[in-house]
Amino acid sequence: MTTGRPLIQARGLVKRFGDFTAVDGIDVEVSAGEAFGFLGPNGAGKSSTMRMVGCTSPPSGGELHILGMDPVRDGPAIRARLGVCPQLDNLDPELTVRENLTTYARYFGIPRRVARARAAELLDFVQLGDRADSKVEPLSGGMKRRLTIARALVNEPDIVLLDEPTTGLDPQARHLVWERLFRLKQQGVTLVLTTHYMDEAEQLCDRLVVMDGGRIVAEGSPRALIEQHATREVVELRFAAESQETFAGKLDALGERVEVLPDRVLVYVSDGDAAVAEVAALGLRPTNVLVRRSSLEDVFLHLTGRTLVD
Repeated sequence: MTTGRPLIQARGLVKRFGDFTAVDGIDVEVSAGEAFGFLGPNGAGKSSTMRMVGCTSPPSGGELHILGMDPVRDGPAIRARLGVCPQLDNLDPELTVRENLTTYARYFGIPRRVARARAAELLDFVQLGDRADSKVEPLSGGMKRRLTIARALVNEPDIVLLDEPTTGLDPQARHLVWERLFRLKQQGVTLVLTTHYMDEAEQLCDRLVVMDGGRIVAEGSPRALIEQHATREVVELRFAAESQETFAGKLDALGERVEVLPDRVLVYVSDGDAAVAEVAALGLRPTNVLVRRSSLEDVFLHLTGRTLVD
């Protein structure tokens, strides 16, 4: 494994599609053994960045080095040391669970005996050892996702790229995938992922960037980003009136920031219980009150907005 320098290093990285700039001059560094995340709304540039890192899409400008190599000149050599878990599972339904791994291993020139041994180890790792001889089609969504992750590890990669690793999974399956990814991280595998789940980013990522409009708008650990862009607690207030706007102006002095949504008012404060007491002192009577810790989702929505982007 490359040591002494970042495994991924981008400077002023740009990706254009005709007149459209999908990635607009970003700087990124990912170190060995790190779990690094790209967060952002649809169209933010996450997938375009991941394709450049995966050496399947050449940069339009700037500098990019993966494992100390140039992805344009050394694409095949870099790809041989990457594991890729795409957003949509592209397993071969005609093959068994084991054959999906051993066949994929042949692309990397791995001998059959080694491939079978490695497949057995990986299937045990993702808790699919008892399904080795099953066809893929009957597997649940969570099982297919775990198999796709196992396949990404067949070549013992230096970097594993995970594009929305738990999209569409039920909570139990998501948590099992998280556990497997956390174990990889403990083993020193470098993970680079995109996700729309803020709790997933908080669970898995050592550091992350928030992208919007092709640019990086924030960078840091999940905890550091929460401390920088949100308050310690958030008070959620719901009022009986049709418009929450009626009460919002009366709450401006209570917190660092007040956000009015169609169904509730969010007050960002350092002490939620004290703020609730002040709401009562003002003679306001919300129908529902919730005090909670600030989360990465609060940061994400603050930085990128609540408007849905198609």
